[in-house]
Amino acid sequence: MSALLAIAALGAGAVLPLGLAPFDIAPFMLVATGALFWLLRRAETVRGAFWTGWLFGVGKYGVGASWIYVSIHVFGAASPPLATGLVAVFVAGLAVFNGLLGMAFRAATTGSRSTVADVAAFATLWTALEWALTWFLTGFPWLFAGYAFIDTPLVGLAPVGGVLWMSFVAVLTAASLVAAPTFASWRWRIGLLAVPLVLWLAAWALGSVTWTERGEARSVALVQADIPQEAKWDGGRLDEWKARYRDLTRPVADRDIVLWPEAAVPDYYHRARPFIDETVRGLSGDLVQGTVLAEIGADEAGATVYNAAVSTGGGVYRKRRLVPFGDYVPFESALRGLIAFFDLPMSRGTPAPEPQPLLKAAGLDLAMAICYEIAYPKAVAEHGRGADVLATVSNDTWFGASIGPLQHAEMARLRAIENGKFVLRATNNGVTAIIDERGVVAARLPQFEQGVLTGTVYATSGATPFARFLNAPLLVLLVVVALGLAALRWWRPR
Repeated sequence: MSALLAIAALGAGAVLPLGLAPFDIAPFMLVATGALFWLLRRAETVRGAFWTGWLFGVGKYGVGASWIYVSIHVFGAASPPLATGLVAVFVAGLAVFNGLLGMAFRAATTGSRSTVADVAAFATLWTALEWALTWFLTGFPWLFAGYAFIDTPLVGLAPVGGVLWMSFVAVLTAASLVAAPTFASWRWRIGLLAVPLVLWLAAWALGSVTWTERGEARSVALVQADIPQEAKWDGGRLDEWKARYRDLTRPVADRDIVLWPEAAVPDYYHRARPFIDETVRGLSGDLVQGTVLAEIGADEAGATVYNAAVSTGGGVYRKRRLVPFGDYVPFESALRGLIAFFDLPMSRGTPAPEPQPLLKAAGLDLAMAICYEIAYPKAVAEHGRGADVLATVSNDTWFGASIGPLQHAEMARLRAIENGKFVLRATNNGVTAIIDERGVVAARLPQFEQGVLTGTVYATSGATPFARFLNAPLLVLLVVVALGLAALRWWRPR
């Protein structure tokens, strides 16, 4: 692999995040994925294809997941060299998945002599990789290609097949644009480009379909307390943080639903209960709050701790998908206490069993997702079946002024579209927003400011095709394409 091609692979990966929030330049996603397709077709060996994909992954995650450095260095108290080294290991590990994509593509297309088959194989393998990243080793469903097209006609596919359908069509489009000029015949060029064009037109037509219907309305207030992360777990300031939530909540006491963010009051729920009860007495509606729930056995030191949400209207939700180092420490016996980052507060969480119950608030059923969970399309859709509204609480303060919180909010928008339901998103310092069933941000607060976002949320009835069938149609498509490519390779030599 030449140095020039290596630099091109690294640069193509670094361009990919520019298609996502906060940049939102969708054509860059086509440029990045199209460039990877072009590079992989020029890889002479399977090994060379692996390194091409791996370098692409290093650029992709090195830029797109750079926000991890903030939590490790700024809030984890790791020195800059150590934080850089830890992020490098993280990025290099994730990039292996893209390396495997390169290997699989080269192995599947070697000797095929079919440009059309190459295009289909690339789109299929890319989408299969994204699907695997929603579950393998608990998953890291970040930087998916489909998110870049949330404000384009392609979003019409989201209620039908979710973000992965959008990714498939986007990557198919990019590869087709790269491959079409290689045909001498204009008929082949038009034929190759016709497939993604038809899919884009279908997505545009589907965008006008109303999958769910609005029902009852409720007034809501989302509290953004903007508590500094470095001081949040300072026990000497606990009364100050309680007072902040009390003072922000009083003016909106007449709202049907008041939503506080993840782990709002930095104390165990049973110890904060007197304060919560006092606050609730002044409300005319229900309070839904992120909290730390400890199920205590013989002593508090041995408690089972859950990152949770509790509603005064009824119900307790415990987080199911935990964030490594945020909610728990992998290899705890070796890493706990090594540096401050491996001993952060809230890092002793336990994953809750599935399924978890819906929360009740102001007569509505709320499907809760805590922080990272909103990134999982299938999990949100499964939990949201039968719910009137989706809600998510988070503390993106961990990532400062980086691109991470804005990427996170973009995912919440697509969950709203996939399920045809409103999403209430309350965070400690942004992005706090009310998102309607079409993914439109109806209202939001500025980041890094105290405030309360008020508005109206509507219960919705009905279900989108994605909410009903999840990823099953997509997996059928990928299998059919894979079998077709295998049959083509078997038949052509004969």
